[in-house]
Amino acid sequence: MTTLVTGSRGRIGSALVTLLHHEGRSVRAASRRPQELAPPDGVPAVACDLGDPATFAPALEGADSVFLYAEPSHITEFVTAAERAGVEHIVLLSSSSVLAPDPTANPVAALHHTVEQALIRSSLTTTLLRPGAFAGNARQWSAAFRAGRPVELPYPDSGISPIDEADIAASALAVLTDPRLRGGAHHLTGPASMTVAEQVEVIGRVCGNPVGSRPVTREAWLDSVASFIPADIAVALLDHLATTDGRPDDVTGTVQELTGRPARTFADWAADQADAFRP
Repeated sequence: MTTLVTGSRGRIGSALVTLLHHEGRSVRAASRRPQELAPPDGVPAVACDLGDPATFAPALEGADSVFLYAEPSHITEFVTAAERAGVEHIVLLSSSSVLAPDPTANPVAALHHTVEQALIRSSLTTTLLRPGAFAGNARQWSAAFRAGRPVELPYPDSGISPIDEADIAASALAVLTDPRLRGGAHHLTGPASMTVAEQVEVIGRVCGNPVGSRPVTREAWLDSVASFIPADIAVALLDHLATTDGRPDDVTGTVQELTGRPARTFADWAADQADAFRP
């Protein structure tokens, strides 16, 4: 039994490859650029570009399960190739944004919703992992911390329950290796809700480099991220922050239910990443 892990250059995919390998499971690390992968010894790296259907069949050959990133452009072709290859189970890295009343109205939610629906309509057993905001999103503030500048926040009081990417990988391991957990949808969060400004405070305290934060306008924030976040995605992120401004985020116990241990705190994550936030 072999699991194909797409997106193995990412933090979740690479962590999952290592977890599966340590469990003694047969795993195949896949990426658009497999030559850039560094999987554990004995784990093959293969080409699988979710934007190029020609790569699907070779990557899927002999796999019975897949960890899939949400890329809607050729999801119909991917599903067909997986069914032909004899894949039995797909675990999709989706997003809690699909839980909105109209997921098609938000570009982030819409792309995940499209992939979810294609998998649900297929003959494949599908498990949906729907994490909220990643703790790792806070890395966008590392330059400000290193320079000793306050972090600029458009909605500092927006509630968020950041989840450590390591917990997403551990949850994926659980649903891939325990047949009792196959199928269904799982909303994954960190163990507590906090404001975005409180995230900045936690990083400063844990890393010994308290720079604080200051509010900025939507327009100023959009200008600051224009070089690395597409405009429609940036606006969608802002709109989400606006809807949660002054409100606590949802918190679930799903990580513990799936893995048998509590979700890691944001302070745990910050301690692991401390060097990125120090001068």
